[in-house]
Order: sequence, then structure tokens, then C-alpha cells
Amino acid sequence: MNVSLTMETEEDLLTCLQIKFYHPQQNCKGFYGRLPLGTRRRHAADDPLRLGRDDQACAYILLDPRVSRKQLALYAYHIPQSSEMLFTIQNLSQRGKLSVNTSALGYLERMDLPDKALIRFGEYEILIIRESGEAKANFEVEFEVLVVPPSRETSLWKEQTSMSLPPVMETCSDSRIILSPEDSSFGPQESDETLPCDS
Repeated sequence: MNVSLTMETEEDLLTCLQIKFYHPQQNCKGFYGRLPLGTRRRHAADDPLRLGRDDQACAYILLDPRVSRKQLALYAYHIPQSSEMLFTIQNLSQRGKLSVNTSALGYLERMDLPDKALIRFGEYEILIIRESGEAKANFEVEFEVLVVPPSRETSLWKEQTSMSLPPVMETCSDSRIILSPEDSSFGPQESDETLPCDS
């Protein structure tokens, strides 16, 4: 077998994970001082990419005491007969949940990472975008800091905002609908908490 066919070369197109951070206090805190911002870094595909505050356990460090020692991990994998590199994300924090788009992950729970994902934990918002490549042994990581929360720039923010708003009661202006007094399933179902209750 020809060795040159099995080894990756500099010309191979590497999959790249663009990881974009936002925190409301990022301008006055040095959270990202240990991240290689603005440069692409090569990462071995068989080595999980761990993010947290422990520099012994994590490849990439956030300088924030509220972040877990090991916050999250990204694992690369391939589907059989495919050169496309995909990723899963796992919550490594015992202190809280990690949300991926609209799904919540508890401690050690894992799921496939979509091509564009909004990750949230604590006050952090991280937008991860996967650029496809062909190489199998390595991928690239590029870190960036965002000025605006990515949730406001994505359609996910609109979906999550509309899901979290209280439902609007529909009103009916059709006077032909007649309700009988014994039909208690119609009419307002809420109560006014400001009124005293008779016991």
C-alpha cells in the first residue's frame, strides 16, 4: 500500500469548528486570556476537545471561577463509508445543565452536535459552526469573541423567545356561539391572584 495515500497532507481540507464566545461581562473580565483567539489550531480527531478551567484536564481554558473544571467535551467521529467528520457534545459539569439549541444535557449526557449550534451554560453563549472537510485524522478549531449574544443573531432566539412567552388567549367575536351554564369547560380558566379567596 502506498503510504502517501494514507497520510494527511497540508493540502487536505480539514473540518473546522468555529467556536464563538459571548458573556455579558467579557469586556471587564479576562475570561478568554488563555484561548488562541483569531487563529486556527489543529486538533487530533482521536483526542476529545475539552473546555473548562482546569489546564491539566482541558485543551482550552476559560479563566472564570464559575466555570467547571471540565465544562464540556467535543468528540469527533465518522459514519462508515463517509469522509465527513461529525461531532458529539457532552456535558462534563456536575454543577449544571448545558443547553444545545433547544435541548438540555445533564451531567455526562451527550448528543450529536448540529452544523450550527447555540451552546449555553451559566451566562455563556457559544455559537459553534462546523465547516466540512475531508481529512480524517485532524480537524481545526478557531476561537472568536462576539460583541452581541449569538442568540439574538440566530433564528433560535426567535424560536426560544416565542416558546417562553405566555400563551395568548384567543378571543371569539362570533356572537352566534352560545354556551350553556352547565358547560364549564368554556370560559376563562385562570384566577386573579390579587383577589382575596374565601375559605
